[in-house]
Amino acid sequence: MLRTDWTLDEVKALYHQPVLELVTQAAAVHQANQSTGEVQVCTLLSVKTGGCPEDCSYCPQAARYHTGVEVHALLKDEVVLEAARRAKDSGSTRFCMGAAWREVRDNRDFDRVLGMVTQVNDMGLEVCCTLGMINEYQAERLKQAGLYAYNHNLDTSAEHYSEIITTRTYDDRLNTLENVRQAGISVCSGGIIGLGETDEDRIAMLHTLATLPAHPESVPVNALVPVAGTPLAEQPRVSVWEMLRMIATARILMPRTMVRLSAGRQEMPVSEQALCFLAGANSIFSGEKLLTTPNPDFDADKQMFATLGLKPRKSFKDMPQGATVLG
Repeated sequence: MLRTDWTLDEVKALYHQPVLELVTQAAAVHQANQSTGEVQVCTLLSVKTGGCPEDCSYCPQAARYHTGVEVHALLKDEVVLEAARRAKDSGSTRFCMGAAWREVRDNRDFDRVLGMVTQVNDMGLEVCCTLGMINEYQAERLKQAGLYAYNHNLDTSAEHYSEIITTRTYDDRLNTLENVRQAGISVCSGGIIGLGETDEDRIAMLHTLATLPAHPESVPVNALVPVAGTPLAEQPRVSVWEMLRMIATARILMPRTMVRLSAGRQEMPVSEQALCFLAGANSIFSGEKLLTTPNPDFDADKQMFATLGLKPRKSFKDMPQGATVLG
C-alpha cells in the first residue's frame, strides 16, 4: 500500500538502520513493486546554458560565480532534435531539456521550447523539461505540447535551504510541483547530498517528498559534483554508503517511484552503482554531460548493463492502456 502519511520518526528509523539491513529491506520492496532487471536510461541536454540570476551554491551556471561555463542562448531546434535522435539510438527512452532560467517567461523562447517538446514527443521518447519555476498556465501549455515529465528538485530540507539558495524560497519549489501535478504532468523531484547538510536534513527532505499529496513519479538522488568557482567547491565527495542510505530509504517510502541514480555517477565504479541498483535505483542519466558536469557515456553504460544483466526500460511504460501520449 502506498503511504503519504509517513511520520518524521518513521523515516528517521528507516534511514538509521544498519546499512545492510536497510538495503535488504529496500531490495524486497523494490522486487515487490518494480521490474528489478530493468533500468530506465535518460539523457539530459542543456538547451540554454549559464547566465542564471539565482545563487544556488552548487551550480556552475549561476552568473555570479566564475566557473568557466560558457553562456549560450537557447539552442536551435535542429541541434536539440539531433541530440534527441542520438539519445534514442543509444538506448535512452527519456529525453530531458534543461534551461538555466530562474522561471519560465511567456515569450518566444518558451514558445520554441514548446515546439521542441512536441517534436521530441513525436519521436516516441518521454520528454521532460527542467526550466525553473512555472505557473499553472505554463504547466498547462507544456502538457498540451506533449510534455511527459517536469523536473524541479527540492535540493535539500526546508531547514537547510536558505544556506544553499537565497534567491527563491522552499515554498516556491513546492508551488511549482503543485502546478505540475495539477496539469497532469509526471512529477520529477529529488535532491542533492553533499551540500554540507546533516543526516536530519536528508531525512527531512525524504519525508517532504514522501508526504506530498502523491509521490513524485521520479526522485533523482544526486551526489554533489563540486565545481571550482562555486561556494561548495571544496566539499568532500559523497560516499557510496551515503548514497545507499538515500536510495534505499526513498525506495521503501515510495515503492512505485522511479529512483534515479543521478549526478555523481561519474566517480562511482560499477560495483558501487550495482549496490545502488540493488537498493532500489532503477534509472540513470547517460551521455557525456549532465547539463555541464561530466557523466558516463552511452558505451560505458551499455557495458555496465551487460555486466549486471540489466535491460533498458521502455518509454511510457506507466501510462494506462489505451491512453494517448498527448494530454
